[in-house]
Amino acid sequence: MYPLRLTVTARPLVFGGHAIARRLGKRGLPDWSVAETWECSDVEDHRSVVTNGPLAGRTLHQVLSEQPEGLMGAGFSGARFPVLTKFIDAAGTLPVHLHADDEAARRLEGQPNGKTEAWHILEAAPGATALCGVKEGITAGRLRAALEAQDFDAVLRRLPVRAGETLYVPGGTLHSFGPDTLVYEIEQTSDIQQHAMRWHMEDGSPVGDQEHRANLDMLMRQADLANRPDFTPGSSIAVGDGVERVFLCAGPYFALERWRAGTAEPLRHAFTTAHILSNVGAPVRVRTGTGSEELGRAETLLLPAACGDVEITGPSDVLFGYLPDLDRDVRGPLLAAGYPLSLLRRFTATSG
Repeated sequence: MYPLRLTVTARPLVFGGHAIARRLGKRGLPDWSVAETWECSDVEDHRSVVTNGPLAGRTLHQVLSEQPEGLMGAGFSGARFPVLTKFIDAAGTLPVHLHADDEAARRLEGQPNGKTEAWHILEAAPGATALCGVKEGITAGRLRAALEAQDFDAVLRRLPVRAGETLYVPGGTLHSFGPDTLVYEIEQTSDIQQHAMRWHMEDGSPVGDQEHRANLDMLMRQADLANRPDFTPGSSIAVGDGVERVFLCAGPYFALERWRAGTAEPLRHAFTTAHILSNVGAPVRVRTGTGSEELGRAETLLLPAACGDVEITGPSDVLFGYLPDLDRDVRGPLLAAGYPLSLLRRFTATSG
């Protein structure tokens, strides 16, 4: 096992633009408007394929099936790679929608799991906002009436959006963000969703009355009116001379960290499960015990558990997404850094 380069799926949804290429610097994208690039995916029909080394040509799903512990670490037995990551260009506003939680996904969608997600804000225009969660005191009947009227601000919370902050969005939470917002999204491996809009996000075509009523029927069966998450700045610890580790969010489905390093010493990180490494800074050299790769701006590598550790020469600004053991990977380092138990309880309570 070695650092894996994966194919990227570019999705031309109506809210997208050109910021992933022009502002983040991602190469190889088509000239048309791009809303999302799926960086690491085991979603059926959108599965990433390895492009380098001996495993080239195999899908991520095949690699997991053939070498589950080499990829994910000792004891892993899941049927799919559990984490999905994306860059999202909300040049326009995303549709108001939700994703089922695990229970609703199994009961109503016939899917093995739901989709809890988190947004890490890379860039946001002054005054940018997001809708997330239902206002306190709003009944199901009032919510349904407002969604039918497309009067979203009457019932949904509108939050300020700032670069560097992160919002953990449990399944069942109504949400939207944009315009002029660039996001790195991490989530459970799933593509289920229910929309409240009168237009299709694929091409902007209108949604008819009968289809809209059916969409709202299913959405209301999945909506959790109690979820009211907030943006957080993360929890930072120093792990070397000029090396900063920021825990952005963590829960049972995924954790996301942002690491920055200068030139005094390289970024070094040991791990026991697969890490999705996405570069949000200048190009860097990534070294593991089994390989070395140049990682350009807005590019992603999948580091299998068997690699064990990684060294990145600074200056660097990168994201690590992974399936955590919360005590070992999150609570332990934060406790060792002196964070109080009260903060850790809040951290994990807002993160799954």
